[in-house]
Amino acid sequence: MLLEKLKKPFGGIELTWPKLIAFAVAAGAYTAGVAIIPALKYTSFHTIAETFEVWIFFGIFIIMNSASNKDAALKCFVFFLISQPLIYLLQVPFSWQGWNLFSYYPRWFIWTVLCLPMGFIGYYMKKQKWWGYLILLPMILLTAYSYYCFFYNFQFSYPRYLLIVLFCAAAVFVYPLAIFESKKIRVAGTVVAAVLIVALTVLRLLDPPVYTTHLLGGKDEIFDDSYTVYLEDDSYGDVKIEQIGVDGGEPVYLVRADFKKAGHTTLTLVSPDGEAREYDLTIEQTTYNIERKNADG
Repeated sequence: MLLEKLKKPFGGIELTWPKLIAFAVAAGAYTAGVAIIPALKYTSFHTIAETFEVWIFFGIFIIMNSASNKDAALKCFVFFLISQPLIYLLQVPFSWQGWNLFSYYPRWFIWTVLCLPMGFIGYYMKKQKWWGYLILLPMILLTAYSYYCFFYNFQFSYPRYLLIVLFCAAAVFVYPLAIFESKKIRVAGTVVAAVLIVALTVLRLLDPPVYTTHLLGGKDEIFDDSYTVYLEDDSYGDVKIEQIGVDGGEPVYLVRADFKKAGHTTLTLVSPDGEAREYDLTIEQTTYNIERKNADG
């Protein structure tokens, strides 16, 4: 039965200390690996290196397969004490920041220390009481918030981020179903999950993603509001020439872009006398790359 298979990771595994340490090393190495590979930057695989949702799953997995409150607290603490520094350590040879990468670690160390009380309290979910769901609820809400954020990324970079969106949505439903035996808790958990996912999905659909930025400008790209600008494929968004200020008494113009999705297109800037400049434009969620075509011609 599907539900029984879902329950196995949440209490059906003998999690010995050697297994826990191996798990921590594997999780740290995998996370460092995906952080190092540039091609994975804007994908579901890279999210484990940035946000909590997969680590929440790991924490719940450890708690539910521990033998006592103390065991859960210590195993959660050791797991994160090994995995998190390892992520930074393995990235050092490949990063321009080198050992300065560890400047990001202190906030993760705070979360690592907090694993002691969270693991201890989280173990009470195994008591199968109604208040056990209240212990789980903050993790449900954090995972639902990740769903909300990644659904934005999914809309902008479709079909990228589909896997993490599905993971977050599934986790919100699976946690109460797999952890608790009580039918009432399962029903309540399913209702809460459904309300969260439907509401957050509707909110995102009503507020589609837009990445607003400015392009071009500077001494090598002089133009003014007598020029026109357009994208080869206007489904990527809208562009227009905009005055952003004054420098030495002269107005300063840039191209304002309101991008609606990631991808590659051509931007064309046309002077009043009809001279056209074309630019290769690559768009991502929070950045872009633009290069003039035939700049030497």
